Amino acid sequence: MYVVVSILSIGTVGLCFGVEAVPPPNVLIFTIDDMNDWTTVFDPSNPIQTPRIGELASRGVFFERAYCASPACNPSRVATWTGLRPTSSGVYGNKTDWRRALPDRLTLMQQFQAAGYDVEGAGKVFHHHMDGAFHDDASFDEFRPMRPQLYPPQKLNGAPRYGSKNTDWGVWPPDPADSIDVPTADYCIERLRVADRERPLFLVCGIFKPHSPFFAPKAYHEPYAKIELPLRRDDDWDDLPSGATSLAASKAWFWRGMMDVENAQPDSYHDFIRSYAACCAFADDQVGRVLDALDESGRADDTIVVLWSDHGFHLGEKDHIEKFVLWERANHIPLIFAGPGIVENARCERPVDMTLLYPTLLELCGLTQDPACDGVSVVPLLENPDAEWDRPALMTYMPGNHAVRSERWRYIQYADGTEELYDHTVDPYEWTNLCQWNGRETVPQQAGAYDAVLESHRRWIPTEEAAKVPDMKAR
Repeated sequence: MYVVVSILSIGTVGLCFGVEAVPPPNVLIFTIDDMNDWTTVFDPSNPIQTPRIGELASRGVFFERAYCASPACNPSRVATWTGLRPTSSGVYGNKTDWRRALPDRLTLMQQFQAAGYDVEGAGKVFHHHMDGAFHDDASFDEFRPMRPQLYPPQKLNGAPRYGSKNTDWGVWPPDPADSIDVPTADYCIERLRVADRERPLFLVCGIFKPHSPFFAPKAYHEPYAKIELPLRRDDDWDDLPSGATSLAASKAWFWRGMMDVENAQPDSYHDFIRSYAACCAFADDQVGRVLDALDESGRADDTIVVLWSDHGFHLGEKDHIEKFVLWERANHIPLIFAGPGIVENARCERPVDMTLLYPTLLELCGLTQDPACDGVSVVPLLENPDAEWDRPALMTYMPGNHAVRSERWRYIQYADGTEELYDHTVDPYEWTNLCQWNGRETVPQQAGAYDAVLESHRRWIPTEEAAKVPDMKAR
């Protein structure tokens, strides 16, 4: 059974048995940017090695079907840290001023502050616009902003006119100590080494890589010299509806540009994939460094550890690069819970989305639940990963565009009313849209065969949506 703690007063937490009090658990959260599901924590046969994240998964519950709330940094992180979906908050895009949208909403960190925790963090926690000069100071007692990215004298990919200096990849920096996430991990290690804390610790470690630019030191590139390329089909867009092509069109330059670079630089696409894998391996190492410090602190048995990515990332699958779409690869993320009261070395196949974090940690740590949360606690799945679960995962990107993921199906409904449906038992790459036949001769006799599936998924689509909050102004 997990440890239940009760709030005795603001700033004091404990559960009393006679004259003794059981201290509340510490909390350590890793949030990683842009890490998709092509890593070995999902499948040992996957090409991207993440052994340290795999070790963490063996300590607790790994969710095989976990999804972001939105496939973009700002709305994903806001939904996770506030427990409110974009349709409740009005935070749909990366430039949306989330504090203007939610001036009075307590973040998860503020809930733990009120319960008497030391709340500290470093790196990319909110969207980077909200770190440093734009950081949400109210959410932390102490915070180390993400250090600026160091850039080479000229672009490494040999394409100075392609995109910006962030649209780059390769071996950088020469000294691994100059990598962007090293100071973040160093800070978290330092905070874990503080002895004799009077209050429990809530620590957030925000790892920026594998976000672009895809820079990692040389040692992380070497294992991926011959990494395979993602599977693609040249006709993948033939059965997509207007809603899908419209949503993806704004980012099509990234993929077209990649193909142009490929024509000019024969190995560029392969180097891009290799660099993404290297960045994932680098992020895995930073997670491992912090976990080692937790183990050395002697408090690992009293610490709830959570690891999640803010969204997934396309590497050319479905002729798309980046995120900002509602297909599987952009939304599927690693999610791990480990610590007191959580079963070990278990995998959960139930579909969940990241609005779960807020209510789950409140329950695990004995804090009062917040009825305003859009998500629900997954403590039952942390105790029994095979428990019955009657909710799918729900994702939103920009107003009117939603995806519903059940154990078997991915259903997408766009703002213009068009739809996609994929059967993941036979179509894990989402190559065949069961809603759109477009004259394909092999399947018209199946028209109507999926009406019941469609209806069971359509009922989870939000019927009311908050208006989009204006974007931030330059400060």
